[in-house]
Amino acid sequence: MDLIKFTNKGIYCPQGDFYIDPWQPVNLAVTTHGHADHVKWGNKAYLCHELTKPILNQRLGDLNIETLPYNKEIDVNGVKLSLFPAGHVIGSAQIRLEYKGEICVVSGDYKTEYDGISTAFEPIKCHTFVTESTFGLPVYKWQAQEKIFEEIRGWASDNLIKNKTTVLVAYSLGKAQRLIKNLHGMVPVYVHQSIANLNEAFIKAGVDLPETIRITTDVRKEELQQGIVIVPPALADGRWIKNLVNAATGVCSGWMQVRASRRWRSADAGFALSDHADWPGLLTAIEATEAEKVFVTHGYTATFAKYLNEIGIDAEEVKTQYGTEDEEDVLEIINL
Repeated sequence: MDLIKFTNKGIYCPQGDFYIDPWQPVNLAVTTHGHADHVKWGNKAYLCHELTKPILNQRLGDLNIETLPYNKEIDVNGVKLSLFPAGHVIGSAQIRLEYKGEICVVSGDYKTEYDGISTAFEPIKCHTFVTESTFGLPVYKWQAQEKIFEEIRGWASDNLIKNKTTVLVAYSLGKAQRLIKNLHGMVPVYVHQSIANLNEAFIKAGVDLPETIRITTDVRKEELQQGIVIVPPALADGRWIKNLVNAATGVCSGWMQVRASRRWRSADAGFALSDHADWPGLLTAIEATEAEKVFVTHGYTATFAKYLNEIGIDAEEVKTQYGTEDEEDVLEIINL
């Protein structure tokens, strides 16, 4: 019995007649999280975690959205459906499906290290597990996040001494909030309006985030030089940054684990800070599910599926339209 099918619209549950993170409009879209490659406009109805709703409203407008907390089970056309923490970003969820004793978990994107702001990843035992493999190569093994933030704080302090403007490039949803939380109290933090808008939506939903300063035309360059500036990836090579006072740009991305990526990005510094599981995290998560079948949906799918089969885990690569961490999320960009 197959609880999910991979179709040209997305991951489909035929018994429940709904899709998970579809890329074409459907009647009911069960949504793992708010990144643009996992949620599209045009579905008749959405089902997501409570903290994903303000993200969808902020980015896509007024939608027909039903929400669930973690660990609460509902019945959808006879399928037992519940959400469990994915640890990826605020509100991200794994989708657990159960039908006649068969259990399938669609994980969306996830990371296994607790980041102090997203609800910690929770492994779920199942028969079938759908995993990402964005960083599904052995070279990708993250340092503990506190070590990375120590490096970022040290770099920013050095920039201040040298009268440079610290600019950190990070996704508006996910890493931006982690940076805000972990750099709080150091110097004022200035954020691009796409980040400020999401922060406001989170705060209204009850998420505790430190105060930041929205970048507007009223904020002088000299002010920015005395603080830390956080902008989304689409502005990384833009004229706006080049017009700052002696800007030093640091890219926060898992791709910075490979030194050549830093040169490719033309960045002054690179910090391997990711909202995705690294190689050990992927393997640990999959083993904890005890799944009999694993589908690998995006990232290094062929390599990772091949390795899983070699270690005795029945795995299969599937083609989807989900993106990777370095793809520009155009929905979050409003030009300054």
